[in-house]
Amino acid sequence: MLQERIESDWLQAFENVLRRCALQHGDTVAVLSESQSRPVLVQLAELAAACIGARVFGVVMPSPSVHNGPPARSTGASEALQGIAPAIAALAGSTLVVDCTVEGLMHAPELPAILKGGARVLYVSNEHPEALARLAPSDDSSMELRVKDHVKRLRAAKQMRVTSAAGTELTISLEGAVAGGNWGYTTRPGTITHWPGGLALAFPAKGAVNGKLVLAPGDVNLTFKRYLEQAVTLTVEADHVTRIDGRGVDAELMRSHFEAWGDREAYAVSHVGWGLNEAARWDSMALYDKRDFNGTELRAFAGNFLYSTGANEVAGRHTRGHFDLPMRNCTVALDGQKVVEEGRLLA
Repeated sequence: MLQERIESDWLQAFENVLRRCALQHGDTVAVLSESQSRPVLVQLAELAAACIGARVFGVVMPSPSVHNGPPARSTGASEALQGIAPAIAALAGSTLVVDCTVEGLMHAPELPAILKGGARVLYVSNEHPEALARLAPSDDSSMELRVKDHVKRLRAAKQMRVTSAAGTELTISLEGAVAGGNWGYTTRPGTITHWPGGLALAFPAKGAVNGKLVLAPGDVNLTFKRYLEQAVTLTVEADHVTRIDGRGVDAELMRSHFEAWGDREAYAVSHVGWGLNEAARWDSMALYDKRDFNGTELRAFAGNFLYSTGANEVAGRHTRGHFDLPMRNCTVALDGQKVVEEGRLLA
């Protein structure tokens, strides 16, 4: 495990990201955390905001206990706020919320109220600060421009088709989908971003996804923080995984975790998209202990196809079950035009 003593380049990275979020002297910054948050991230956020001259305060919540059902990991749906109105009001009234909760507020039920108040939210992924500093947004706007370009293509398309030599044949209707992207910072009130960034995603409408998804050796199950060693084939019908084929522990783990929720919606698609971050590395998970690593880097590495199951507000589905499955060597086409070819991001 790497030590979590504050280092100067980590602090500089936090300060640079907050400045990229247009934070200015005198602005109000709420640092949201919970009892199980990584302390060094909270400290870095507070110090960086203070270096800019912002007025900083903390909102610290007790981490919710898991009494029934399986543990949830890497969902983007923190339950730490527990609907507590005064805490939500404090966040909504801030210029910037630095979200240091373990799971993040991306799909939390309280997020709309926070954004409606005009706050902008930066979710700092629960990574070791070394990874955050390595993947901090550059001083230019190249990542922002790249993501915006790919999101524009995604919003204009009617169909996404994903294939691979391993056997993936997936068709996704984009009619009624909600598409967006992330480049690691935000300057607009009422918006949320996450750091690290570099993704273009779509949340498909109900009944939009059909076909076969073949997870090959070397693809990633981020819920388990595990590289697959044996192929797993998912049959997808009307958004839902209806069959899981494969031998060995990878397939058995997926079957077990899906079944544990006792919820059909846990088998349904959450979002689909691809990574755009050339600085992010597929092999980085092998270099960190599990407790040091949340996996946003593997969601964002350039040319990966990301298939996720779980909550999808666009399709009206809510569940705590969640899988993020970054896949290599796939071809992604929008209305027949390739944006990713065999895992290589096209210009």
